[in-house]
Amino acid sequence: MINSTYVSYFTLGAYIDTELFKLFFMIIMLFYVLIICANVLLIVVICLNRSLHEPMYIFLCSLFVNELYGSTGLYPFLLVQILSDIHTVSAPFCFLQIFCVYTYGSVEFTNLAVMSYDRYLAICCPLQYHTIMTYNKVVMLIAVIWFLPIFAVFVTTSLTASLQLCGVIIDKVYCDNYSIIKLACSDTRVNNLYELIAASLTVCAPVSVIIYTYIQILKVCFSGSKETRQKAVSTCTPHLASLLNFSFGVCFEIFQSRFDMSSVPNMLRIFISLYFLTCQPIFSPVMYGLNMSKIRTVCESLLLSSLRFVQLE
Repeated sequence: MINSTYVSYFTLGAYIDTELFKLFFMIIMLFYVLIICANVLLIVVICLNRSLHEPMYIFLCSLFVNELYGSTGLYPFLLVQILSDIHTVSAPFCFLQIFCVYTYGSVEFTNLAVMSYDRYLAICCPLQYHTIMTYNKVVMLIAVIWFLPIFAVFVTTSLTASLQLCGVIIDKVYCDNYSIIKLACSDTRVNNLYELIAASLTVCAPVSVIIYTYIQILKVCFSGSKETRQKAVSTCTPHLASLLNFSFGVCFEIFQSRFDMSSVPNMLRIFISLYFLTCQPIFSPVMYGLNMSKIRTVCESLLLSSLRFVQLE
């Protein structure tokens, strides 16, 4: 048995057809640049416009920061591995990537849950909204969005790093917690039990909040006026689309990690495992940027101002 503290590297076994990967290098690079530009643009728009300094947009800003965080935890590493002939990664960096990827996923669910709670208050309790959603409440919710997942994932990563391992080959294109647990020769019951508890806190609890709030929103919509329904649709559609896209991506990754996928082509398995890390960071800014009228209006005015400036020069 090899204690994981003495394992200096892991080998990523999913890089089989390296020439095919290299063909996608520029596409992946452009996609990463697009993610950075889209998310940074919306963060800057929200931060610099006082009309957007409302709880809903502050939570949106937190979501866009998380998209940058998650994509940065994957894309630079992926690009380096594509260009490399030897697909190994040092053990400390591997555990760091696990921490980044799992924190990203947990923060995403928690952030979406807080956003659904905010929409519930705005639609179901409009007169009490500003009384309930105070500055201190917003700060507290932002702290919950980030610090609870960070703590939960830190414990998960620490428990995995303490395992005794019998191998160093991870059958993925990036470091994955479950893949390392499968390499363990020591007892993993503590890890499995803690992962269930952590998943309940960072995934099941947020999803339960989202389901409850949307049930209440639907009740108000069916019994309310046409204006109420329109407001609910305009603010909830991008949120629901973002939630469904991310949930499907996470489910794909869980299924392909837990079940035998040897009959599935290698490139399709890789795409499935990367979906929630690659599509969500661009899906969120596009959905919110196009569907939320205030953000769209500010972006359009910035674009027009830029075009006028270019014409004047």
